[in-house]
Amino acid sequence: MNLAAFEAFIKVMETGAISTAADQLFITQPAVTKRIHSLEQYFGISLFEAAGRGIQPTHAAHTLLPKVKIWLNELKEMQHTVSHEQHHIQGTLRLGTSHHIGLHHLAPYLKKYAQLYPQVTLDVRFVDSEQAHEQVLAGDLEIAFLTLPPHGDERLTYQPMWEDPLIFVVAPFHALAQAKNLQLQDLMHYQSLLPAAKTYTSQITLAAFEQQGLKPKIMMRNNPLESIRMLVSIGLGWSVLPQTLLNQDLHRLDINLELKRELGLVWHPARTQSKALQALIELVNLQ
Repeated sequence: MNLAAFEAFIKVMETGAISTAADQLFITQPAVTKRIHSLEQYFGISLFEAAGRGIQPTHAAHTLLPKVKIWLNELKEMQHTVSHEQHHIQGTLRLGTSHHIGLHHLAPYLKKYAQLYPQVTLDVRFVDSEQAHEQVLAGDLEIAFLTLPPHGDERLTYQPMWEDPLIFVVAPFHALAQAKNLQLQDLMHYQSLLPAAKTYTSQITLAAFEQQGLKPKIMMRNNPLESIRMLVSIGLGWSVLPQTLLNQDLHRLDINLELKRELGLVWHPARTQSKALQALIELVNLQ
């Protein structure tokens, strides 16, 4: 049985759509369908059934999913163990990164790594920090560059790399733009645009308000920080964004409060580490 068939099955289960799975696997939709059908023929079961214009997993699919994930992770552990005994560094390194880190911090490290280890295939997946954190814990990613959580998981290893100051911003024509010596209380009369409450960035921001017994008026929640920056720039509300996103379309509020988040690495020390992973950790520490 082709391993690609199991990977296609997992991706369809995760995304809920063959088209999305095909996009993320960089193959065609018929190729995904063919791989799913090969699994159904192998097990003699139906994994998906039509539901309106889409599909929905069968009971058999839900039963199979955790077993397939465990089996693939065990297989990857064996591959890492074998490769660890070799002197050369090769294979595939599955790493995750948030969009913000990928766009603003990661390129020099991956460029250097690709030059040093051309036999390693970098499988870079852009996901939210919270999702990347869970995927490292589950073994779906070997390592992730992300916003470090306010409260870590004792099973994982965290390595801070960058301090990322957070600043309060509005559009230059917003009513708050010309105000001086603002307090958090002053923001309560205006709409805010923040990431989803589950995001680490939002948790840091909301904790500062909770310490003063305040709750911001949240107009909408939107995860991508670049999207929030655009909405703020057209005057829909104030927000808290990384200082690196400040541009001519935003005005930094005069507020005496320092917020920051830590960006860095996370990996699972209890899992067998491939030489490719060890080389990346070493490179990061040498930069």
